[in-house]
Amino acid sequence: MIWYALLVAAIAAERLAELIVARRNSRWSTARGGVETGRGHYRAIVVLHTGLLVGCLVEARVAGRPFLPGVGWPMLALVVAAQGLRWWCIGTLGRQWNTRVIVVPDLPRVTKGPYRFLRHPNYLAVVVEGAALPLVHGAWLTATAFTVCNAGLLAVRIRCEEAALSAAARQAHPLDERHVARQRAAGRASRRYRSAAAKAPAGVRHEAAQSAPDREEARTTSVVRASSRVPHLARNAFSAC
Repeated sequence: MIWYALLVAAIAAERLAELIVARRNSRWSTARGGVETGRGHYRAIVVLHTGLLVGCLVEARVAGRPFLPGVGWPMLALVVAAQGLRWWCIGTLGRQWNTRVIVVPDLPRVTKGPYRFLRHPNYLAVVVEGAALPLVHGAWLTATAFTVCNAGLLAVRIRCEEAALSAAARQAHPLDERHVARQRAAGRASRRYRSAAAKAPAGVRHEAAQSAPDREEARTTSVVRASSRVPHLARNAFSAC
């Protein structure tokens, strides 16, 4: 149990190191016009992660959860892997990494490192660690409670991040956004046209399904036929005079 308490203490120290890095990056981002969103759910995240560390120790001690080598050692390996992934994310994002949602205008989105493979790799590390750390010493109630609560918070967090990144992209490339909006409007109009054509009678559907080149060819043929009748009508009119 002592070694497990030391493990949880090491994770707590790692969290403090994250906060120090995040605070430093927050100052850097704010100085460059960074805008923070999602302050409402940030406090809930802090409470949840603190509860994870406390719950690991309390459940293992009070409920007498034993260390089961067949489960404990693989879970410990996952905890270590999660820390590696988290700091890989921190190193890849550099000054842009933060525990808060702060978007600096005109900075490109990072697509290297773990972000080549996953859109939110840091949250994968959170999910793995939140389940594995309690299970190192059999604290399955804490693992379950954290996983359920974390799923709800991550849904809120990811929506917040995506909205902030989309807003920053719209400000940086307003013409691209208008082009996308026009494409979407054209797609909606096309879907409405196809839906209306499908509901029309068979004869109307056949006419509506006629392609643009076919309709153009039909119009051209009609004009040619009309023009060929013009001299004949003119000769008849002349003879009548």
